[in-house]
Parts: sequence; C-alpha cells; structure tokens
Amino acid sequence: MLSRVAESLFWMSRYVERAENVARFVEVNRDLSLGGLGGTVAQWGPLVKASGDEEAFLERYGEPTERSVLDFLIFDEQNLNSIRSCVNAARENGRMVRETLSASMWEELNRFYLQVRDAIVDRERILRRPHRFLNDVKSSSHLLLGLKHATVSQGEAWNFMRLGSLLERADKTSRILDVKYYTLLPKPDDVGTHLDAVQWSALLNSTSALAMYRRRFGTIVPEQVADFLILDRAFPRSIYYCVAGAERALHDITGVSTDYFSNPAEQHVGKLRYELTFRGIEDIIAEGMHEFVDSVQVRLNQIGVEIDKAFFARPTHSRVQSQTQ
Repeated sequence: MLSRVAESLFWMSRYVERAENVARFVEVNRDLSLGGLGGTVAQWGPLVKASGDEEAFLERYGEPTERSVLDFLIFDEQNLNSIRSCVNAARENGRMVRETLSASMWEELNRFYLQVRDAIVDRERILRRPHRFLNDVKSSSHLLLGLKHATVSQGEAWNFMRLGSLLERADKTSRILDVKYYTLLPKPDDVGTHLDAVQWSALLNSTSALAMYRRRFGTIVPEQVADFLILDRAFPRSIYYCVAGAERALHDITGVSTDYFSNPAEQHVGKLRYELTFRGIEDIIAEGMHEFVDSVQVRLNQIGVEIDKAFFARPTHSRVQSQTQ
C-alpha cells in the first residue's frame, strides 16, 4: 500500500473519532453542570485546559464562558480540533483515497460533512441547545464505524483505519476522565471524597459506558468508574482495550508476532499495553489521576509520531494533520 494512502486512511479515521469524542467531551461537561457544579470559569475553563488548546482559546476568546467554549469546540474553523475542522479534514482525507473506501462508506462520510457544514446556518440555536447536534455527530461516527466493519475488507487499509480510531479513542477517554477529576478533584489527595453519583453517571453516559459498568459493578464508586474506563479488558472505550487493539492492528500490518517488534511504534505501544496490564487502579490513584492521564497522553502522542516515521514519513511531504492536542 502506498504510504500516502495509508496516511489518509489513518487520519480520516482519527478525525472522525476525534469529532465524536469532542461531542462527548462537550456533552459530559454540560451534564456535569446540570449536576450542580456552578461558575462560568470554574465549569468551562477546565474543559478548555483538558482539551490541550487553552493557549489558542485564551488568545482569541479571553475568559471562558459556556458560549465561547462551545463555539470554539464545535464551529471554530481556526481550531484544528473543533468538530467542524475534524469533519472537514476527515472528508478531505477520505476524498483522496475514495477508491479504497466502499461506496456506502464514502457516501456516509460525505453526508456527515454536509450535515456539519449546513449546521453553521443554525449556529446560534445549536450553541444554545447543542444536545441534538452532538447526538447527530456521535450517530454519524457510529454509522461510519459500522460501515467500515461491514463493507471494507479486513486487510491493510482496514487495519490503518482501525489503528487511527483506537489511538484517538484512547486519548479522548483519558481526557474525558481528566475533565471530571480536574474539575472536581484538582488535588490527588481529594480523590474519593464527597463525590456526586449523578455526576459519575453523567461521565459514564458520555462514554456510553453506564449500562456495561452497572452490569459489572452495580453501584457507582469513583475508583471503580476509573478502573472500568482505564483498565477494563472488554469494554471498547477503555484505554487498555484501545491500546491492546492498536497493538494488534500494528502487528497485523507488519505481519510480525506480538512477541517481537519490528519498529519503534510497535515497541512503544507494546510497552504501554504491558504496563497497563500489570497496573492496578490503586497505583494510578496513588500516583495522581491527572498525572497518570497526562503521562498516557504524552505516550500516545509518541506512538503517533513513531507510526508516522515508520509508515508515512516522506521528506518532501508538507504535513497538515493535527497529531497532538
């Protein structure tokens, strides 16, 4: 497979997943505010900080308010990580490899792009009541994921799309967790004290995890919620599941056994998966949730850099993809 094709497939999937997760990101913050956490800056400032785009936001918007943060994360074209920018980039990457996608997948990707583009006309109403729009973004992402599994042969192209989706999902699950802990529990010593079960339910809902969590644990306990979203082996949005799946996708691409590594990308993702395998939630909380999440995000970004070097790097290529947040 040509490196430019693999790169476009990888980034198309990352951008679709990123758009969905930004929608989840915004939704969890609004749900948390409904749980009783007041204060404009106190509520929306941490969301911008956890997204990794705080400096760009402050330069252009100043003090965070609900409207300015929603506009920045949903519609701002200058923000490369907004829903609008992500869907635009996903469609452009898909257009460049249209012949590799199934017809139904390309049609849905194009429909998703038109849906977000047309929403700009209704910008003010969506910023006041974004729930339906955010749900539409998540539904479109889910439909594209289903079409990928149902209509694309599971070869190299499929594995590059799978790899992009899983790395992005791992990063965003960590950030959704970080919003919760950063907003309510900025000090590691505060973890587990005076937490509102309604807010933790909202967090689980934002990752479509509430039903699966209750099936496993029953009562909502903060440490168990963190355990489920970080270390669960079977839940598709847990960090462990995504990292392990990304490792398998990499080895399926190279054809190398998971007992070995043929490039630094396989080495880095293997080390992260190994550490998550033998780490307990007690160790993570003792280290500090924010510190742990930050470390995971740095390592996921490094894995992305190594994937770029191993499969996509071309000296004359001008890069326009957004690797980190």
